[in-house]
Amino acid sequence: MWQELGIAFCLMLVLEGILPFLYPRRWRAAVLGVAGFKDRHLRLMGLSSMLLGTGLLYLLH
Repeated sequence: MWQELGIAFCLMLVLEGILPFLYPRRWRAAVLGVAGFKDRHLRLMGLSSMLLGTGLLYLLH
């Protein structure tokens, strides 16, 4: 199980690095835009992301 978790973490790092590598100016602007969001909106986005990821994992597995 730990090996799969490590693989998943490595893949997450690769995927997270694609946009800053390809479009650094746009990525910076997006991060600055998100920095202005209220905490409640960030939490809702995080919850939505977690639920979507969990649902997709369930469907794929």
